[in-house]
Amino acid sequence: MRDDLLTLQRRQMLAALGGLALPSLAGAQAFPSKPIRVLIGVPAGGTQDILTRAIADHVRQSLGPIIIDNKSGAAGRIAAETVKNAEPDGHTLLLGPASLMSIFPSAYGKLNYDPINDFAPIVNAASFELAMVVHQGVPANTLPEFIAWARTQGNRVSFASYGAGTPSHFLGEMLNRAAGLQMVHVPYRGSTPARQDVMGGTVPVYFDTVGGAISMQPTGRIKVLATSGVKRSPPMPGVPTFAEQGLKDVVASAWFGYYAPAKTPRPVLDKLRAEFTKAVNSREVRQQLLVNGMYPVGDGPDALLKTMREDTARWAQVIKATGFKAAD
Repeated sequence: MRDDLLTLQRRQMLAALGGLALPSLAGAQAFPSKPIRVLIGVPAGGTQDILTRAIADHVRQSLGPIIIDNKSGAAGRIAAETVKNAEPDGHTLLLGPASLMSIFPSAYGKLNYDPINDFAPIVNAASFELAMVVHQGVPANTLPEFIAWARTQGNRVSFASYGAGTPSHFLGEMLNRAAGLQMVHVPYRGSTPARQDVMGGTVPVYFDTVGGAISMQPTGRIKVLATSGVKRSPPMPGVPTFAEQGLKDVVASAWFGYYAPAKTPRPVLDKLRAEFTKAVNSREVRQQLLVNGMYPVGDGPDALLKTMREDTARWAQVIKATGFKAAD
């Protein structure tokens, strides 16, 4: 009799536990129930667009429609705030570059989002380096020649970035400090307009992603004088690094991660992580990223969070050294 009672109690307990697990399992099976929207905080046509479209083409095979929403403005902060406030159901995601997630906390006195607490990391999709691009009319074919020329110009030389407070901006400031230059920063609203102006000669210097520099080379209207990695970039093996040319402290790289709003259910996050990681590791996506100057990463949430924390500390030192403070 006692054994029968214990058996009945065990069965009731297992049934209760099973019932508790059902909503979570059902939520995972029901996801997605509508198109997934990925917000990008810059205009269409840049490196972030190339990355997300490549991944979306692969992911939509298993998750259905993927809508890419270029919600530009405020250097990407509008996109970040939109995703922060979205329903935490996995249907609204953010492409969060290093600038949004690890640089802006030190660059801005007040942010409308918290990179650590307001988002659930999904995957670190890709990393990239930058390149120094100059208009073909600049009288220099190497970095030392450029530095010699720029020193004679004082503050009459301007340099473009794809946004204030981004790696593009700080690479220019790092070169100013390392080489004793006085170049004036001109922030753009994304990479596409900056590329147009450096090719047109409106601005003589632009610090772009390696992929962006590659895209401009066939025009014959620009020259690439240096890349920012610790070693030469495989897509541009003929271009020496800043370090090779005597500026050992001018080194910079960054990354692109994908995020959902905080409190998104774990089964949904796991499904997104699995599909996005599978896409990053696919042969088609890897080839497309490498051709465009990006390196596939595929790190999961814990590794991405660790990268965010480490890079926040590293960029904080760079920002403090430059004295930069973004306007709120």
